[in-house]
Amino acid sequence: MKEDLLKIFKHYGELPQLKHFNSEVFELNEAIINYETINNYDKEESNFKIYGNRLLIEHITEEIADVLVMLSQFIEYYKIHPNDILMTMAQKINRQLKRIEEEVK
Repeated sequence: MKEDLLKIFKHYGELPQLKHFNSEVFELNEAIINYETINNYDKEESNFKIYGNRLLIEHITEEIADVLVMLSQFIEYYKIHPNDILMTMAQKINRQLKRIEEEVK
């Protein structure tokens, strides 16, 4: 899969893929906003709403996959080690948890 990600990235190039990444992030954001808008607009639980929510979650799932594919391309292109990402994520999570603790006090 790594080779496929790099093949796609190198075919289109760094700047075009960055622009494409931006559009994928926008589409994910839009899908989440649609979900929140619909769920806040109509609080009535109906079969239609439950079915509609399932479709909205499927749309969000698809957009997350698109963003992850793009992120994976950048990770491979820049040769970023997954452990570096996990370590940075852990630091950011811990920092945010400390902020929450301060907010609660």
